[in-house]
Amino acid sequence: MRRSAAVIGIGHSDWVADWHRVRAGERPGDCYHYGAVAFRNALKDAGIKRDQIDGLIVGPTTAYERMAEVLHMDVRWGDQADAVLSVLQAVQAIETGAAEVVALVYGNDQRSAGTQYGGPQAMGGDLFLSYVYHAPWGMTSQGALYAMTFRAYAERYGISERDLGHVAVAQRQGSARNPNAIQRKEITLDDYMAARYITEPLRLFDYCLINDGGVALIIAEASIARKLAENPVWIEATGRFDLNRAATSLEPRLTDFYRPAQQHVAQEVFNRAGIGPKDIDVFQVYDSFSVHVPLALEGYGYCGVGEAGKFMSEQGIGLGGALPTNTSGGHLSETYMQGWAHQIECVRQLRGECGDRQVANARRVHYSSDVAGKAVSIIYGSD
Repeated sequence: MRRSAAVIGIGHSDWVADWHRVRAGERPGDCYHYGAVAFRNALKDAGIKRDQIDGLIVGPTTAYERMAEVLHMDVRWGDQADAVLSVLQAVQAIETGAAEVVALVYGNDQRSAGTQYGGPQAMGGDLFLSYVYHAPWGMTSQGALYAMTFRAYAERYGISERDLGHVAVAQRQGSARNPNAIQRKEITLDDYMAARYITEPLRLFDYCLINDGGVALIIAEASIARKLAENPVWIEATGRFDLNRAATSLEPRLTDFYRPAQQHVAQEVFNRAGIGPKDIDVFQVYDSFSVHVPLALEGYGYCGVGEAGKFMSEQGIGLGGALPTNTSGGHLSETYMQGWAHQIECVRQLRGECGDRQVANARRVHYSSDVAGKAVSIIYGSD
């Protein structure tokens, strides 16, 4: 159902201050602390009281029961999900009457806790993670997976490493104008090319940050949102398609680059919203690695297949470009909140709260998450 729910409140922890405190050897708090700080700020932003909320979804980095205890929440419906699926589940709960006002709360102490995302003990070495299956061949990190993905894509379509550098350069334009961003210094393409390889052909600036923090959103049923919020941000459409072949999502990611799943989701969300790619003002892409961005540009129809490099270099994805993308700096430069902070930027762009990085007359924002074989999208809109 179109516009059955809207975001009425957003909040997050102080990523920059905590970044410096952790680097200085302090440990400001655990994942529940960060989630609680973000939730408190979201309540203030929404202008509502805690007891007006009857639904709760927590991120996968925390236990649902414990987070509910920490927040002193007595809700009639709850769940646990990642950033993009939490929005989908909140809308479904509202549409089915399971809840009317849902809080989405995420906290992660990954930096101070020393969480490993690479090496033989990546994420504890749990074998359910697909890339760990390939540890005997040295594939023990997501960086290795996306390096291989980009290598295969480059061999097929001729995109260069310098072309890929436009992602990091564009996102630093946004983060340089974002007081909440950890990395505030703009970079050039020459800076990008001079940076060291981490997993060739991916360089330092192709990798996301690792930092502590929390994010919270409050989503309300449409009639309630109109009463409570001066400027609700509407959830226009959602879509999901999982890419699996021969009982795995890994092989089709390396050979098809998520494209079949993205194209299916694009048809879903654009048809449901009654718009097309040309109607999108801001594009937000889950970017644990820069490679996500060119693949999403092609998969969702913003440019032709094999044309992402040309699109980024000639039309532009930075501020003032044809399609401003990850305008806050994204995972690469603002904060690595596993997709949660991207939702904050979607809302702020549509509220017109982004200051020097504000995209003029932003009315529609498309968020894309392509992770572990799942292609998921949300289109947000304003009045």
